[in-house]
Amino acid sequence: MPEQSPIISEIKGAIRYLTLNRPAKRSALDSQMVDELHRALRASEGDKQTRVIVLRGAGKDFCAGMDLAALERLSTASILENREDAVQLGSLFQTIRELRLPLIAAVQGRAVAGGAGLAVACDLVIASRSARFGFTEVAIGFVPAMVMAVARRNLSEKRAFEVLATGKMLTSEEAERIGLINSVCDDDQHESEVERQAEAVARLSQSAVMLTKYLLYQTDALPFERALKAGIDINTIARMTPDTRSGVSNFLSKK
Repeated sequence: MPEQSPIISEIKGAIRYLTLNRPAKRSALDSQMVDELHRALRASEGDKQTRVIVLRGAGKDFCAGMDLAALERLSTASILENREDAVQLGSLFQTIRELRLPLIAAVQGRAVAGGAGLAVACDLVIASRSARFGFTEVAIGFVPAMVMAVARRNLSEKRAFEVLATGKMLTSEEAERIGLINSVCDDDQHESEVERQAEAVARLSQSAVMLTKYLLYQTDALPFERALKAGIDINTIARMTPDTRSGVSNFLSKK
């Protein structure tokens, strides 16, 4: 019997669904899954039909973080082997950040450790009411190191310490309240709400969404003057796109 792919890719209209497909392991991350998710994201970006990507987990959980077998293997690996593994996961977070297409995390069940980081790295996070989030690395004496780059950009300093250094689990409502995720809906409405929000984004100007995402993340570490300069450059580019010209023309004709 052939082994199932750890990533299932399906398209529905303009929405590409990527499913973490290891339900028996709570879709825990191992080297193969990280590598295939990386490739699936890049392939989705090259598909002209796809305008939005939805990332979800098969089974009852979104993602349980690093696979226990992988953790056991890495506990006896060399420093170079451990670094190579860390670089692979870090590269995935970087790809999500650089991806031109908007990426929505549809979180049900638990998103834990690296799984929480994977969810929060997405541009939008829509959680079911029963979902739980936790950066639990400290519970095993580990450090939420790479996910910190993601979490810190979504949380204040005090909240980031509370969440990252204590490893506390958050309800979906708590995660929404502190700004870690975007929205919460009832479990039985989760799938339809994700589809509704994804379709709403897909109907927007693709160039406008792409340039907005690029500029937003580019300005993260820029001082005000350079951020403003970057905004001027993108503003100039946006004015020349067919979507802007068409939108301005339609607006003026209505007025």
